[in-house]
Amino acid sequence: MSRALAACRYREVPIATFMQRVGFGVAGLCYGGRVPATKHPAILLRTEQSQGTSDGSGGPTIAHEVWHGDCEEVMRERLEAGSVNLIVTSPPYADQRKSTYGGIHPDDYVEWWMPRAEQMKRVLRADGSLVLNIKERVVASERHTYVLELILAMREQGWLWTEEYVWHKRNCYPGKWPNRFRDAWERLLHFTLDRKFAMYQEEVMVPMGDWRRSRLASLSETDMTRDESKVGSGFGKNVSNWLDREMAYPTNVLHMATECANRAHSAAFPAALPEWFIKLFTQPGDTVLDPFMGSGTTLVAALSLGRSAIGIDTDDAYCQMVEDTLTVDDDHSRPCEPLVLA
Repeated sequence: MSRALAACRYREVPIATFMQRVGFGVAGLCYGGRVPATKHPAILLRTEQSQGTSDGSGGPTIAHEVWHGDCEEVMRERLEAGSVNLIVTSPPYADQRKSTYGGIHPDDYVEWWMPRAEQMKRVLRADGSLVLNIKERVVASERHTYVLELILAMREQGWLWTEEYVWHKRNCYPGKWPNRFRDAWERLLHFTLDRKFAMYQEEVMVPMGDWRRSRLASLSETDMTRDESKVGSGFGKNVSNWLDREMAYPTNVLHMATECANRAHSAAFPAALPEWFIKLFTQPGDTVLDPFMGSGTTLVAALSLGRSAIGIDTDDAYCQMVEDTLTVDDDHSRPCEPLVLA
């Protein structure tokens, strides 16, 4: 049920323009209609979107697939081993989104997760990455340990817990509790299968900032050599290394606002979040998978960056909605224009 579309060329546009063209709001998917439900356990709704020419001179071939069904079953039956470069996903948190996903009790969460992780491990390339957005919930006035237990179980399954990134939610929900403050951050767990994995750090570098003008204007003798830490930590710095630099590597804390405009899903993360990891861990033409697709934010980010995208969700309405959103013009007489984030 797939078909190739017209050959296309790359051009750069802002992500807001891409989202508006495919039916998303600037910050996420905005959908107000009713979607007819399908009842198939696992059905590919659409399609291939060719963004290269037949002789390979037009760039990589990009495709998107949207599957309805349990991701464990879909990955096992539909996806080939080693076919995915990056998995970015936010699975249902324990005992949350019950109306949509049924809810998983915190005590049962790891047992529910691990068979799905096994399939993710199978479909991921040896140099690929899994980025898991998850957060412990509060049970009986204390944080449950299911996320920590999940990390240990993943390591036993053969994953490497390579890094933990933090999503600082700049506009976290207000509230007051007798024993804690507002939740302003969530975990972004980075798992790999090998210590050597695909990573393109230069793609996410950030501007140096105005501080460099004053700090680097006049350097002392100490600034011109490596200055070792006075506390014996082994760390040190050479300030002169920053001269003539315009960009710097970021930290592992991502400062991003939560998704407010997406009324189609109750827990959508901002498009900038998967976009950042897609840039960091993939190249154009690679394949990105979100096995808990929801409203399709990861797929939009992947396609707009020139990557193929696969989405899976148990909710048939979400699947149809995302597919309708990503459907491109059927007129083959004029070339489509795949978009790369500026």
